[in-house]
Amino acid sequence: MARCQSCRFAFVTDPRTDFDRLYDKAYYEGRGSDPHVNYEQEMADPGTIRTYEWDGLIRAVSSLTDLHERTRWLDFGCGLGGFVRYARARGIDVIGHEQGYAATRMRDRHLPVLDNLDEAKASFDVVTAVEVIEHAADPVSELRTMASLLRDGGVLFLTTGNAAPHHQRLTEWNYLVPIDVHVSFFEPETLGVAMRRAGLEPEWPGYVPGFTNIVRHKVLKAARFERRGLVERLVPWPVASRVVDWRHAVSRHPIGRKLRQKGPEGSPISPG
Repeated sequence: MARCQSCRFAFVTDPRTDFDRLYDKAYYEGRGSDPHVNYEQEMADPGTIRTYEWDGLIRAVSSLTDLHERTRWLDFGCGLGGFVRYARARGIDVIGHEQGYAATRMRDRHLPVLDNLDEAKASFDVVTAVEVIEHAADPVSELRTMASLLRDGGVLFLTTGNAAPHHQRLTEWNYLVPIDVHVSFFEPETLGVAMRRAGLEPEWPGYVPGFTNIVRHKVLKAARFERRGLVERLVPWPVASRVVDWRHAVSRHPIGRKLRQKGPEGSPISPG
């Protein structure tokens, strides 16, 4: 592990790059490098707790930008396409981006998956990246790719752990596990710096609608719940999620907005 003393970006110094082996069939079945996820099970289970996160994403993004029938939305690093399927069933034009095994499984389920990102430049109003950026060995490059896919005024909404509350004891933070796949760790200001370098304007909207269910999913996942049920429904989540967020500060991360660049006379220019 290393950390930049200027921007406080923390990272694994020699991360694995054998992505085909890291993100293989076993990974998506909860038998690989991260045993805490089982995307195949989530896709097969209509009662999965992941639906709380999916609902929260729609609520959060709709509070940040207008969603309508012409809105184009890309879920970047979409796993097996659970959110894509969930959102499309609710009339939202969401497609996913993945590679390798995950992309193949999405096609098996007849879910739309974007392969060639170069052909989709500046074509999306919304890009989401849910628990993705911590997997990137070069996160600024990954953010540049996401930014290039957004239209002017488009929104990047991402989630990732907040390293700031763990600044003094970073190596004890459980978000570092599994170290093979989690390799980049951000504080809110650090992520803002990265977004600016990627050509995005960071904004800090805070605890917008939707975070109650986003945090709810994180709590239930950490407690090893897999399905929605009576016990967890008894929790007063509007209050409990606020308390958890006060401690872990997930909602303090910025969103990124793609702004139209202006020339000296105020005319639009293309990025160099």
